Amino acid sequence: MGCSSFEVVKTSGGARLGIFHTPHGDFRTPAFMPVATRASVKGITPKELEECGVEIIVANTYHLYLRPGVEVIESASGLHRFMGWKGPILTDSGGFQAYSLSELKEVTEEGIRFKSHLDGSEHLFTPEKVVEIQARLGSDIAMVLDLFFPYPTPKVDARVSVERTVRWAERSREVRADNQVLFAIVQGGTYVDLREECARRLVDLDFDGYAVGGLGIGEAKRVTEEIVIATVANLPSDRIRYLMGIGYPEDIVGAVGLGIDLFDCVLPTRNGRTGTGFTSKGKVMIRNARYRKDDSPLDPECDCEVCRNFSRAYLRHLFLSGEMLGPRALTYHNLYHFAHLMKRIQKAIEEDRFLEFKQNFIKEE
Repeated sequence: MGCSSFEVVKTSGGARLGIFHTPHGDFRTPAFMPVATRASVKGITPKELEECGVEIIVANTYHLYLRPGVEVIESASGLHRFMGWKGPILTDSGGFQAYSLSELKEVTEEGIRFKSHLDGSEHLFTPEKVVEIQARLGSDIAMVLDLFFPYPTPKVDARVSVERTVRWAERSREVRADNQVLFAIVQGGTYVDLREECARRLVDLDFDGYAVGGLGIGEAKRVTEEIVIATVANLPSDRIRYLMGIGYPEDIVGAVGLGIDLFDCVLPTRNGRTGTGFTSKGKVMIRNARYRKDDSPLDPECDCEVCRNFSRAYLRHLFLSGEMLGPRALTYHNLYHFAHLMKRIQKAIEEDRFLEFKQNFIKEE
């Protein structure tokens, strides 16, 4: 185990209330991590993230490695100081981006060789190098390099994914820095038996936490749920469980009930920039003409700064006028909405009424 630790303080059905301790502070789970891919949650300052109730963010090793470069961040005493964020940071390994963003890549036992999408320069991500980069970035939680294939994946390829992911995880564990917190990633496509096997083999390696990767990329929701259930059943109860890339509110609530503790997704920020607000009554497409004279707040049940000060009509005006305040305002509101959804979930677990909360949430949606 690294220098961080996780404890489950309460359960309600399958849902878990926990605390993850890190050198940059604790965060409560279930938690949602806004995506700060390039050391920035687009359009939002670290102070505003705190105002929204955000406790942990996720950044990306691939993008930071290419720009501004590890040495730049290292010379600034690490990622926290570089971007002005004082709370915990999880860094993704960047393997997904190295695989998906490069038109020319080669995956071998050694690692992923790819060409930068910025300038075409050639690079090699090995399990060892990815762990080293994240140590130099100074993140609180690092992810191993894993291998996934796009959906749908033939079982023979999913088997390759499992074998290589496990071997890369072994190599990652051998080179991690002292006290570096390292999470493994369960792969196996949409095949329950492969997911169960991958989870068991990674648990034998004793990581600080376990992620479920390669989901939410086209498979039916019932398949996602089936895979999560099978994977969680093979993960230890005293380690945090992270469902990567799943971010719709109803999916988060459902996955919490299955025992998932940690989430990340670009939905609140990307949708905010393009004019969609998440509210207590569903999504609001703010460009819609119906809001032209609507003097009500974006979400009457929300007490964020945007909802306390701006009307739907004004927000619509900002978007139609091309004012940057529009995307910023909706992004701020969405992040607040997601952070406070997690707080509502935490409270429901603490009061042992999560099932009731989930049922009411589904009705509202």
